[in-house]
Amino acid sequence: MRRLSFVSLFLVFFMALSPVQAGILDAFLMPGPVVEAHAPFEDKCESCHLDLEKEKQNLLCLDCHDHSNIAKDIKENTGFHGLNKIVKSSPCKHCHTDHKGRDKNIVLLDQDSFNHDNTDFVLKGAHTHMVCASCHGVKKYSEAPSLCISCHEKDDTHKGNLGDRCGTCHNENNWADKKFDHDKDTKYPLKGKHVEVICDLCHIGKKYKDIPKDCVACHQINDVHDKKNGTQCETCHTSKKWDEIQFDHMRDAKYELTGRHQQLNCINCHKGSLYKDKLETSCISCHKNDDLHNGKNGNECKSCHTTSKWNKSTFSHDKDTDFPLQGLHKDLVCESCHKAQKNDQLKRDKKCISCHHDDDVHKGQEGDTCSNCHNEKGWGNEVFFQHDITKFPLIGFHAALACEECHLSSEFQGVELECNSCHAPDDIHEKRLGVTCHTCHNPNGWVRWVFNHDIQTDYELTGKHDGLDCHACHREPLEEKNKMSQSCVSCHRKDDEHEGRFGKDCVRCHNTESFSDITYRN
Repeated sequence: MRRLSFVSLFLVFFMALSPVQAGILDAFLMPGPVVEAHAPFEDKCESCHLDLEKEKQNLLCLDCHDHSNIAKDIKENTGFHGLNKIVKSSPCKHCHTDHKGRDKNIVLLDQDSFNHDNTDFVLKGAHTHMVCASCHGVKKYSEAPSLCISCHEKDDTHKGNLGDRCGTCHNENNWADKKFDHDKDTKYPLKGKHVEVICDLCHIGKKYKDIPKDCVACHQINDVHDKKNGTQCETCHTSKKWDEIQFDHMRDAKYELTGRHQQLNCINCHKGSLYKDKLETSCISCHKNDDLHNGKNGNECKSCHTTSKWNKSTFSHDKDTDFPLQGLHKDLVCESCHKAQKNDQLKRDKKCISCHHDDDVHKGQEGDTCSNCHNEKGWGNEVFFQHDITKFPLIGFHAALACEECHLSSEFQGVELECNSCHAPDDIHEKRLGVTCHTCHNPNGWVRWVFNHDIQTDYELTGKHDGLDCHACHREPLEEKNKMSQSCVSCHRKDDEHEGRFGKDCVRCHNTESFSDITYRN
């Protein structure tokens, strides 16, 4: 209890001191002179010490500009102070104790016992036998370079042409011990005779970048074809042996040589710069002068001819096309259909209309599919047409009518589908019920009509309205769908003795049983 009172009294006393008095007290309490580097701060204890907050003292050490690199290593877990867990978690003064005199060395580094594995650069191979000064000169230890080229620039026989990643080929055991693998470390694996070639034969003048990979770049002098076969040497040659040719026309050129083609010399087809430009594989590209059809039968010569013999035709229109010749087509000569001087005549349109356009009496209104009604036996033979597949199926009396009754010409689609277009003279309503005759009538008989006003309209006939003649309300001709007003006053305006003073909603007082029967409804 007494000790606690003493400490409290000391604190009160210390806090009451002036800055000058506090400085004198600091000098009195200081355990000894600081090292030479800290001498400028000897009279400023607060630069390195925090009163009663020892756990924060490390922050003052690391905040000093001389130690910014160490603070970065600790933060990023790099370098000696960041990788070593014991060093990282220990206070700075554990290793760097001050107040031991001006000449005291507080950097406790023993070069003989220092473990370099606790740094970013582990020593391997020949590096383990090097003295520290070889890499750590006058600069700080943490500033030593880690790139090979930084120390071995004079040893670089490539003069920088291979960059600064020396470790790609060399190792720490021996600078001359190379581990470079051309197959794995480049995009050009060495095969065949290339494995035996010394580097300088391809990398002239120690040049290692932008080396061409094309065979002709190195073997142009070996090109006995004088560029006539192009520059794709690997098409025929291999890296095993230059004189060993391996070329399969089907496998490598995607064009199989059959029949007479097998006996030809390469230059018969490949004229000029061989293989440099891809040749056309169509027969006509070589046999245009042999085409007796002058292009009328198109370019697909192989449809009729073979590579064994040009004059032997194997063409069958029924088997080799999807248009078998039937009926009158069988006796036609090829030129009857294949007329134009075009190369695509064998792929011409197969629709009847393509040949029979001038024979179309319907003027195109029945479409292009003539076979719906006609066949190859004759244009007028067994004509068939199913009217029910049209927009106007023939039912009732319509089914017994001759085509000419409605179709006055061969342009069949010119006929109107509305009943009134044919039956206008039969309309006793004189269009007062509109032109939609099928609403009441049907094709089984003009007098067979059925119409329910209550169901087929939204205006139910009740009272006196029931039994009225249609024309009593429908008085004016209609060209479109009936849209009569359902307001009472539209018909009974002359019966309105109120002269419109009570509005147009007559049903509030009147009903359809009797106009004089008044029943007011609010």
